[in-house]
Amino acid sequence: MQIQALSQSVREVKSDALIIGVVRGAGDKGLLLTASAKEVDTQLAGSISESYTTGEFKGNLGELLTLHSLGRLVSRRVIIVGLGSEERVNGQSIRRASAIAARYAQNTGAQQIVLALQGNGGVEVALAVQAEVEGALLGLYSFRSYQSNGKNGNRVSQIQVLSEGSSTDEFEDAIHKGQALAEATNTARDLINEPPNVLTPTELANRAKAMAERSGLECEVFDKSKITELGMGGLLAVSKGSAEPPQFIILRYRGAGDQGEKGVALVGKGITFDTGGISLKPAAGMDEMKGDMGGAAAVIGAMQAIAALKPNINVTGLVPTCENRPSSTSYLPGDILRILNGKTIEIVNTDAEGRLVLADALSYAVQENLSPIVDLATLTGGIVVALGHIFTGLFCNDEQLSSDIIAAGKAAGEKYWPMPLDDDYKEQISSEVADIKQTGGRAASSVTAAKILENFVGGTSWAHLDIAGTSFIEGKKPYQEHGATGVGVRTLAELVLKRAK
Repeated sequence: MQIQALSQSVREVKSDALIIGVVRGAGDKGLLLTASAKEVDTQLAGSISESYTTGEFKGNLGELLTLHSLGRLVSRRVIIVGLGSEERVNGQSIRRASAIAARYAQNTGAQQIVLALQGNGGVEVALAVQAEVEGALLGLYSFRSYQSNGKNGNRVSQIQVLSEGSSTDEFEDAIHKGQALAEATNTARDLINEPPNVLTPTELANRAKAMAERSGLECEVFDKSKITELGMGGLLAVSKGSAEPPQFIILRYRGAGDQGEKGVALVGKGITFDTGGISLKPAAGMDEMKGDMGGAAAVIGAMQAIAALKPNINVTGLVPTCENRPSSTSYLPGDILRILNGKTIEIVNTDAEGRLVLADALSYAVQENLSPIVDLATLTGGIVVALGHIFTGLFCNDEQLSSDIIAAGKAAGEKYWPMPLDDDYKEQISSEVADIKQTGGRAASSVTAAKILENFVGGTSWAHLDIAGTSFIEGKKPYQEHGATGVGVRTLAELVLKRAK
């Protein structure tokens, strides 16, 4: 996608759709119009102001008003989008409004759009520019690769950002960051949306390699023999029921060089399809289990963004990937597995496989002296019961890291809620025949799953993000396509950027 800053009078801007953001002022202030919005209002005989006065348009977040210029402006159409109330405008409201307006413009045939959402509500210009670019690219995303007409029809192919009289040089970094974060998120969404007959563990590894080559990252993939040699008993066991071999993907970004600290570890669960194994899932909804590698996709996407933004820090992405299928060779309830760090796990339910592959990956991160470690996984249905589809569950053994992730999520427009890791939950995962029992039952299931993972990080600073409720959405929204959200990509990138500073 071609995106560039544009320094031009709003009267002379040529586009299929000129998108302008407006804010609803506090009290009786009415709409707060930027210089561009005022100029459009003047040229179109007060159409924006009149629409507010008559109640047709109130400036609520995501509310749209389409005005046809009828030759009074060079642009054919002006789409006015509400950013909400003055006191609540922030990066996320601009991101959301831009996504809604860009999707609407594309759906009505626009191929070239101009964004002018910044300059409202006191949001720093660089942040506003980044957010409007992010929002537009996230909103324009769709997954149509397997429809025979999926690549036909009008799509937005060019975006320009109106600089409101400022130097375009000030916009370039903000545009670059917004584009890098959004494109990386869309990379993750593509991976999650791929059908499982295409995105096998081997194909996921191939795509990670291709991304690394494009982005200048190092990539190493351990095959089954290397995984066996290392003693990754969890990954080996989960993959036993499938003809597809397991893979262990390692992505390295060396922003601080070989002399710097080993740096951050990002770990993503990569179950490319989860039938539940011998503990077979119900048929209803099983098709969505192609998304059980949402954590892996987020890590791969985050590494792409980090490579593009070039922070002065070392980061390693770790992705254990395999399928979980039932067969005559599947692992069984009652089995005892030995994980890479030597601890043993009693298997209770083969559908609780994610914690097993993560246990090996976390152990590997500890052995490599990586810190902090952040893992992401579509791990438990329990987190959906607890938090629904709005907040991601955050389990963390380090208060500062927890605060940093929440702050990074706020910057990215993603929400995280701290969950408990009290030692009182240990009793639920106590085993009489192994070091740990694989599940702690239905009660507090997301908490006990996190407590199991805690056994494999030692004293390392660590956070676990349970994205089961936020990685995938049902149905279309005005700002987003049905399917994968790419949650976690931008949060991880923002966290790494902050730590690099």
